[in-house]
Parts: sequence; structure tokens; C-alpha cells
Amino acid sequence: MSHPQALRSGAMSASLRPLTIGVIAIITCAAFEAMAVVTAMPSVAAELNGVSSYGLAFSMYLTASLLGSVLGGIWCDRRGPRPALAVGMGLMIAGLAVSGSAPAFWIMTAGRAVSGLGGGFMIVAVYVIIAKAYPQRMQPVVFGWLAAAWVVPSLIGPYVAGVLAEQASWRWVFLGVAPVIVAAFLLVWPRTERLKVAGSPEPLDRAARRNAGTGLLLAGGVFAAQFALTKIASDGFADPVAAWLLVMLGVAGLAAAAVSFPRLLPAGTVRLAPGLPSVIATRGLMTVAFFGAEAFVPLMLVSARGLSASTAGLALSAAAIGWSAGSFVQAKVSFRRQWLLVIGASLLSVCIGGLALAVAAEVPFWVLVLVWSAAGFAMGLTLSSTSVLVLKLSAPHEQGRNSAALQLSDQLGGVVGTAGAGGLFALLRDPEAPGQIPVFVAIWLALCVFAVVGIVAGLRAARGESEHLPATTHTGKVPSQE
Repeated sequence: MSHPQALRSGAMSASLRPLTIGVIAIITCAAFEAMAVVTAMPSVAAELNGVSSYGLAFSMYLTASLLGSVLGGIWCDRRGPRPALAVGMGLMIAGLAVSGSAPAFWIMTAGRAVSGLGGGFMIVAVYVIIAKAYPQRMQPVVFGWLAAAWVVPSLIGPYVAGVLAEQASWRWVFLGVAPVIVAAFLLVWPRTERLKVAGSPEPLDRAARRNAGTGLLLAGGVFAAQFALTKIASDGFADPVAAWLLVMLGVAGLAAAAVSFPRLLPAGTVRLAPGLPSVIATRGLMTVAFFGAEAFVPLMLVSARGLSASTAGLALSAAAIGWSAGSFVQAKVSFRRQWLLVIGASLLSVCIGGLALAVAAEVPFWVLVLVWSAAGFAMGLTLSSTSVLVLKLSAPHEQGRNSAALQLSDQLGGVVGTAGAGGLFALLRDPEAPGQIPVFVAIWLALCVFAVVGIVAGLRAARGESEHLPATTHTGKVPSQE
């Protein structure tokens, strides 16, 4: 329980301030690395001769973070957030050190995987810390601040990384983040002592062992599918035997991911069962639509509008500011929070559909910036709300596992959105006319469908239990509203 004075003074009270600042600093570091690495990676690939394996540097981080989220959730439920936080920090620092000092691209990629594993542990631990250290009325405010922690890295991260890569070395993009993560950890660690689980932890039960194995199967399946697609894209079908083996590997990976992913979510998530399952489903559907669409906004502005990359980046910066604004607004609502999911998904549907109308040359650039800032607002409104709802609708002993399920939905949503949009782009585009507007319109209309389904998921979430009632969420026993 929180100190009575903290309850009265808020998340920045004297007793909670170091913990709050430390948690925000952890998320800020993760955000800076995510934004900066994108900018620095072309320099990394050129120096280490890794252009052909470029995509693996990103997919390895994500794949390992999937596994880290699953294992971290199990660990947090059994031991509290401290062990997962400590191990996650150690793995992230080790991965940054390996990537920053790597003499070869595959070693740098391996370092990214280690960092991703650590990031999965740390993010789930942060969610559980928020659930246990802050009363429910403070949690929307804290999640709003965490979303705001992405704004500065989104605005300056790419620029700082570009300057470091050009004026010093891309290695400092990795190595420079490590000391800040250590400082943030030192702020958080002493304040989590009281969050430990009393007594000796029980041995892993059958369900926990099954979840760990399923998480490993999911990570392996995602990696196999992305590795196969990367190799086929780079090598083509010059060697038919090798190409067909890669196709079989990719299909097997997709099958493994499709079988394992639903088993790591609360029962009924895939069929949009009322209550918490639909909350988690809404998160995944929103990330599919937003990140898939955002990946092609700069490309359209550069190839079809002829804008510079820095000017095109203004649309992404506007989305980051909108995201922060949405997160702050959701902290102020007084009505039932599930309806924010419906509002956010509806606004995102309008924005992505609006992109298809606003790409015409006659439409001013500022209109596109405004549309995409509104899309960011919708994401901030919705994703922060899903974070709050997952903690409210989870039984105390399932907060780690359900937080991990939310992260899995988030992470795979981003993969499905960007990979699916990329596949559609490769299928439809004409290499002789890369700026074809109809191709981008088709991508955004396809992704708009996911946002529309997100509206349905939000409505199903609103039909579930009251956000003030406990739920045995992972078993699928969702109490009736009546």
C-alpha cells in the first residue's frame, strides 16, 4: 500500500517522486533507443556490411522482447517485479554494450536480441510496479506521463542519432544510452523493496511451464518467419531448393506463431469476448492500423510529394505530440474508461481513411500533418486507457501475466501492421513509378479495416465487467454486468 501522504499528494509526492522519475526515465531511454536506432541503422549496415540483413536488426529485438515479456510476466506474478527489473536491466546494458562494440553485423544483431530480451522483462516489471505502488486513481496520470516520455525522444532522437553517426560514431547511439538506464534503475530499485513477494516462491506450476514453452514457441515462430522472408527478399529464387526450404520454414514459423499467440492471451481475446479480452484485442488492432500506416507516410511524402526526409518527418513529430496530448486527456476523464477505446478507434479509423483522401497533390501538406497528429491523439487516448484497464481488470496474482499479454498484443500488432503493409506495397508498386498514389491509398484503406474492427472490440470491452470489479481474467471467467 502507498503511504497516506502519497495518496493525498499524488504521484509526485515526496515518497513517490523518485520512483515516478525513475520509471519515466526508463521509458524515456527505451523510447530514445527505439527512435535513434532507426536513424543510425543505415550507417551501421554500411560500415559492417549488413545491408542484406538490415531487417533482422529490428526483428531480432522484437522477437526477443516477445519472449522477455512472457517470461517476465510469469516471474513478476511469482516473485514481484524486482527480479525481472534487475535481470532486464542487466540484459539491456549487456546488449547495448555488445551492439555498440560489435565488429560484425551479426554480432550487432545478436546484441539487439539481448537488449530486446531485457526490454521485455523491464517493461512488464514497470507495469507491475505501477499496479502495486500507485493507487488506481493515480495510474491514468502515470501512464499519461509515460506516453509523454516518448515525445522528446521522438522529436530529438533521430536528429541526435544522425549527428552522432555523422560527427562521431554510430556506436555512441548504443553506448550512450547505457549510463542513463543505470541511473534510472538506481532511482527505481530502492523503492521496490516493499513490492517483493513474501516467503519463498513456489515451484513453477504446470500452467507457468506451459506458458514459458508457448512463449518460446511464439518467439521462435516469429523469428523463423521473418528470417525466411528476409532471405527470400535478398536472395530471391536463384537457388530453387534453398528458396523452397525457406518458404517451408516461413510457413512453419507462421503456423507456430498462429497456434501459440492466442494461448498467451486471456481466453476469448481472438473472438473479442466482452471485458478484458476485448481490451487487449483493441490494443493489438490499433497498433496494426497505426504503425502499418505510419511506416508509409514519410515514403509517400518523399516519393509522391517530393518533400525532403526532414520535412516529411514533421508528420511523425506531430503524431508524437498528438499521442502525448491524448494520454493527458485520458487521465482527466470521469466517465467509464472503456468508452475511450471506442472513441479512439473511431477517430483512428477516420484519420487513416482521411489519409487516402488527403494524398492528392491539391491538398496542402499541413492538412496531412493535422490528420496524422489526430491519429497520434487517438493512439494516446486509447493505448494509455488499455494499460489502465488491464491493471484494473486483473486479479492481483495475474497482473504480470496480463501485462505481458498486453505487451505481446502491442508488439505483434506492430509487426503485422508494418510487415503486412510492406508486403502489399511490394505486391502493388511499380518499380518504374515509385510515387504512385493509388498504392498508398490501397495500403491505408486496408489498414483502416483493422481500426474499424477496433471499434467493435472497444464496444465489446464496454459490455464487459465494471472496471472496478476484480476478474479471473486469464481463465476467461468474465462476470456478467447484470
